[in-house]
Amino acid sequence: MLTVGLVLTVTLVAFESLAVATIMPVVARDLGDSALYGWVFTAAVLGGLIGIVVVGGLIDRTGLVRPFLGGLALFSVGLVIGGLAPSMEVLVAGRALQGLGGGAIPPVAYVAIGRALPEELRGRMFATLSTAWVLPGVIGPAISGVVADTASWRFVFVGMLPLIALAAAMTLPSISRSEPPAAGENDRSPATLKGRLVPALLVTAGAAFVVGGLTDAQLVPGGVLVVAGVVIGMPAFARLVPRGTLRVSRGLPAAVLLRGILTFTFFCADAYVPRALQDWRGLDAATSGIALTAATLAWTAGAWIQARRFIHKGARRFVTTGFLALGLGIVGFAAVLSPAVPVAVGVLTWGIAGLGMGLSYSPLSLVVLAEARPAEQGTATSGLQLSDTLGAALGTGVGGALIAGALRGGLELWVGLAAAFAVGTATALLGAVLARRLPGPSRARSAGAEVTASAEGARAGAI
Repeated sequence: MLTVGLVLTVTLVAFESLAVATIMPVVARDLGDSALYGWVFTAAVLGGLIGIVVVGGLIDRTGLVRPFLGGLALFSVGLVIGGLAPSMEVLVAGRALQGLGGGAIPPVAYVAIGRALPEELRGRMFATLSTAWVLPGVIGPAISGVVADTASWRFVFVGMLPLIALAAAMTLPSISRSEPPAAGENDRSPATLKGRLVPALLVTAGAAFVVGGLTDAQLVPGGVLVVAGVVIGMPAFARLVPRGTLRVSRGLPAAVLLRGILTFTFFCADAYVPRALQDWRGLDAATSGIALTAATLAWTAGAWIQARRFIHKGARRFVTTGFLALGLGIVGFAAVLSPAVPVAVGVLTWGIAGLGMGLSYSPLSLVVLAEARPAEQGTATSGLQLSDTLGAALGTGVGGALIAGALRGGLELWVGLAAAFAVGTATALLGAVLARRLPGPSRARSAGAEVTASAEGARAGAI
């Protein structure tokens, strides 16, 4: 029941993430204020960042039940607000609550697995949670597109509420029987929570200022917000990640920074793939969702490919190849901005982008787990997840700002989309160059002796 309940919960979160990306062009046409388009995604990611940090501390203090129920409750309230939203501003607020609640799910799931399952089953369980994104990737965009086209996009939000209640009912009994934290651990949790929550809030505020400044219609106030965001967020980020991350020091620090660059690159384009296909090429929501499905399936395939060959090839080769494939996929998809290029080319090339993510995402996790000392693995993996989340937030925000700026300047939509795709391509090339700071095959063999190379990067961590 624990396995089924957790898989169902992750599947629902995955479905909602993919569904919102598919229906957002329809939502924007209905609610207006397209300048906030990117904030619909950014708000959820930033909310998730805070949720992850808060729940990580609460689990040690109160156990699993309260954080799990609180997370599902906030996620559900966010769905209701999103489904009833009369404006884009209200929708953004609902998405922030969804992110805050959804951020509780991964920490609860991982701790529950560690406490409830024997060691020989944990690797399989993590792989199972990863592939929980496959079904939503296959049917989620198509179903949400059909619902939005034939009924209302609002049902995509509120229609999930009964399934969330079912997931909670299936999971709670097993979670409530999980072993409590060991004696003495609770004594340190309040200080740890306070010490990490404040910098996490500063990072979130800094990211919000940066994105807000980029989307501000007036140049001077926008520039001030961007500078303020960097000043507030950068020192706090440095406190939460391993030493040397901002300098791209070899090994673990480079892996942490590269995870953020990777998610920035992907989501700078991925959030606007449906908009390019619907608002520019004139496809319906259901058809445009095929591109997201292709990327999800290819991501999963790439994750399993690297899992089987990681020990022999090493992180450096996989991550470099992944960044190059991601850049190629973005360039290839950008070609569909020309009406002369068949839409099928965009679907195929966005699948290549997904393959690149699958090849490069998990190796970064493996490097961090292998190179962090046992006493520092929690801090290191937390920094990795922070970089991951921040990269996704800034990627969607920057892409949205470029598109909104083009529209404010009286340019056609394709110009803003092309600018977003160009930034994604440039950061993909940067990531390929910086990947040389990662360990090669000889280091990967020792990593393989310590961690299981499951396909845990199958879209779950990035979202």
